Amino acid sequence: MIAPADRTPLPREFFDRPVLEVAPDLLGRVLVRTTPDGPIELRLTEVEAYDGPNDPGSHAYRGPTPRNSVMFGPPGHVYVYFTYGMWHCMNLVCGPEGTASGILLRAGEIITGAELARKRRISARNDKELAKGPARLATALGVDRTLDGTDACSAGAAPITILTGTPVGSEQVGVGPRTGVAGDGGVHPWRFWIINDPTVSPYRAHAPRRRST
Repeated sequence: MIAPADRTPLPREFFDRPVLEVAPDLLGRVLVRTTPDGPIELRLTEVEAYDGPNDPGSHAYRGPTPRNSVMFGPPGHVYVYFTYGMWHCMNLVCGPEGTASGILLRAGEIITGAELARKRRISARNDKELAKGPARLATALGVDRTLDGTDACSAGAAPITILTGTPVGSEQVGVGPRTGVAGDGGVHPWRFWIINDPTVSPYRAHAPRRRST
């Protein structure tokens, strides 16, 4: 368990920085997901940065839409999208308002509430797999589009809060290309993870989806 002194919520100023500064600094932080059934706490072990209009891999590259509007708002909010018609993925908005930068939460270690996460992730072979990958993370935490726009820096009770946790040193941070990103956006080394952590997801290059015949 993390020490009580580490349970201070991260302020909005933490997120109001360039995305490539915030992303590696999120490793080791603790996400608290408050649900009617009880809290789930997750130590972040893998993230990916997306740099808005400067990044062909970003949902915000071509400007605002009803789907990505939260990304253009103030930092410290949650952006949730639905993908492949079956999975949700969770991001944290960062940078000055209007820049549309965001950080995909790719993996983490469930440190509290594993019994609740197991009920949502019945296919997980062990607890290390509960949140090993962005869709698995969102599923384990019960995150869907109803939480899109949630303020993770709210002073009051909120369904999602990010605690200070125990940030890792730079020598513990791995850096490499983002998983499954195609085209020009696929070359950026903007995936960050805790080296040798068993909850980190495997890297996969982009593979075009084939239409069934």
